[in-house]
Amino acid sequence: MTTKILTFVGHYLPGHKSGGQLRTIANMVDTLSDDFEFWIVTRDRDLGDAEPYPGVTRNCWNQVGRARVCYVDNEAPFAAIQALIEQTPHDAIYLNSFFDRRFSILPLMLRRFARVSDAPLFLAPRGEFSPGALALKPWRKRAYIFLAGLLGLYRDATFQAASEHEKLAILNVLKLPAEAVEIAIDLPRRYAEAAVPAVVPTVEESSDQTATRSVKLVFLSRISRKKNLDFALCVLALVQADVSFDIYGPVEDGEYWAECRALAKALPANVRVTYCGDAPAEDVERIFSRYDLFLFPTRGESYGQVIGECLSVGTPVLVSDQTPWLNLAAEGLGWDVPLDAPEVFARRIDELAALDVGQRRQGRERVRARARERLSDPKVIEANRALFNSVLRRWRVARGLPDASA
Repeated sequence: MTTKILTFVGHYLPGHKSGGQLRTIANMVDTLSDDFEFWIVTRDRDLGDAEPYPGVTRNCWNQVGRARVCYVDNEAPFAAIQALIEQTPHDAIYLNSFFDRRFSILPLMLRRFARVSDAPLFLAPRGEFSPGALALKPWRKRAYIFLAGLLGLYRDATFQAASEHEKLAILNVLKLPAEAVEIAIDLPRRYAEAAVPAVVPTVEESSDQTATRSVKLVFLSRISRKKNLDFALCVLALVQADVSFDIYGPVEDGEYWAECRALAKALPANVRVTYCGDAPAEDVERIFSRYDLFLFPTRGESYGQVIGECLSVGTPVLVSDQTPWLNLAAEGLGWDVPLDAPEVFARRIDELAALDVGQRRQGRERVRARARERLSDPKVIEANRALFNSVLRRWRVARGLPDASA
């Protein structure tokens, strides 16, 4: 009998604007559905959209790929979530945020006080406990962390961390015992099956790149303070080379976007900034393939699906050291730099701009080859499978039930 995992996530397919969290769950469904049935409860619209998805039936189960998905009406009462948990057979509950009011806090409250389920609980904070993420609306988050601990909302949960770095952050903030947090790296897309060009040039062959020292940069993510676009723009003010900087992503915070536009207008003449709008999920890799570098100084990521997508087409990355993608220079994949060193970010961009066409092409080939090795590691799949099986096995043994995973 297949194990049923009742999964709560803020946004799911056919959406794409919420980024890595959505992609991680979609990748998990694609990769682990031979072992687990995923029953997914999510919002009925994409991030920031006023209208629900067309073509889906709300408040009931839809078959979406290999998962069953219930798109909850934005106006549905809390009782609808309670009914879903009580009426949907499941072997485990899997939450994909610590702070999402409807799709994490509410299920935790219902489980604790309404006793809607005694199934094992898994909780993946998805980078929410990184210092950069906690620095946004800190008093509200700290107050809830205190209250949730006081009420025992997560006392029997198994937390999923995407790296040792995230595990330490979770343990430090929540004061949990080490055994309460398991490491299972977010599953990347199954790139062995992806149709991606083997070598993709990013510069015009007819131009003299050795003379111009120009470079094409891209930022592709939600436009929110956590993703740190303003820092990227400040870095570009320090760059000496000619830079074309294209920005893709939905505007999540209008006030913050206005601040970023003001920074862009103040940049020197050697930097040209263009906002290119949203990037549909099916276009992301093609977009990355057109650029020399992905500039992504994020305040914190549990994994960073977008980083893997970029590397898979051979485009190197320049990211903060607040993701699990560390020691990138040693692997030839780009650079990870502390956020207190904007001048180092700028220096790396100038160094890349100094390379000629041949050097950049060779670098892209190395990036693509190494990235595919890293993204196809079977140990990552096994760690995610074991995350569920080991906890479920202990839970069943403790209750004298047969081990369904055997």
